[in-house]
Amino acid sequence: MSAPVPVFDGHNDFLLRLLRDPEAREATWLSDTGKGQLDLPRMRAGGFAGGFFAVYIPSPVAHDDPDFDAIMRNPPFSLPLPEAIPFEDALPVAMKMVGHLMWMEREGSLKICRSVAEIRAAMADGKIAAILHFEGAEPIGPDLDALHVWHAMGLRSLGPVWSRPTAFGHGVPFAYPSSPDTGDGLTEAGKRLVAECNRLKIMIDLSHLNEKGFDDVAALSDAPLVATHSNVHALCPSSRNLTDRQLAMIRESDGMVGLNYALGFLREDGKGEPFEGFEPMLRHLDYLIETLGEGRVGLGSDFDGAQIPPDLGDAAGLPRLIDAMRAHGYGEALIEKLAHGNWLAALERTWGT
Repeated sequence: MSAPVPVFDGHNDFLLRLLRDPEAREATWLSDTGKGQLDLPRMRAGGFAGGFFAVYIPSPVAHDDPDFDAIMRNPPFSLPLPEAIPFEDALPVAMKMVGHLMWMEREGSLKICRSVAEIRAAMADGKIAAILHFEGAEPIGPDLDALHVWHAMGLRSLGPVWSRPTAFGHGVPFAYPSSPDTGDGLTEAGKRLVAECNRLKIMIDLSHLNEKGFDDVAALSDAPLVATHSNVHALCPSSRNLTDRQLAMIRESDGMVGLNYALGFLREDGKGEPFEGFEPMLRHLDYLIETLGEGRVGLGSDFDGAQIPPDLGDAAGLPRLIDAMRAHGYGEALIEKLAHGNWLAALERTWGT
């Protein structure tokens, strides 16, 4: 049996699993426990060679919160956004999550990468090539001092928001059907954040950012526009998906979009319910390739952060997705680009190395 095609992935929430159960950290990372969608054995079985490991600060959960998953299975819906999380509250949580990632590196099977050369070297050595990513900039204060601390620790990618507001901007609510035009643009602190990320060569992720914030980043940034885990609004009119106008701006900037595997962002009806096979994923890939070009599309799974198609299941199922691409008519050269080549090229355009 041939080795699986290496996949470099645009987004995962594995660190959130470790945050929620730190006592089981070793088993969660090193063993196939059958829980979640990622662990080292399933990554290796599926060809998951690396990707963006997100630091996401979870909102407090109240006992009277509604069943959001049930609501998202029955569109139309518009979920209320959680309250903003203060920098002082977010900072120690982010430190714990980055500590987990650094433990994974010390364990020896993963490398936190700060350049594309380091990514390529880690992949060649059989180590998981990890990019430290912030999904929401809550662990950074408006003075941006913490941005420099995190950069020194390896931060090379961040999204100014995860849907709820931050000191830097506003995200889209989880809503279907809905435009991403849902509020104000970047704050003055957000504009300074974009400029400093450009200076430090930190990739700016547009996933979760609302339309006015997207436009502000596009006007201010000198880097390619990137959405690490977003889909096509014309095929699924969720607030989290990208409009044709946004896709055109990404193309013009020589940017990148990673396909999100979340059910509700793939299905035309917006339902967070399972479907058989891979056709909705391939439909979004076809549209992205036609709109952006073959060199600006990749994968952005949202593993451990979303309900995904059951025929894919988890990281070990990635070869089934690759086989579906082949059956759909994608050639091997295109598959290599989608699986990892385009992400590495986009990072080179952003980081310079």
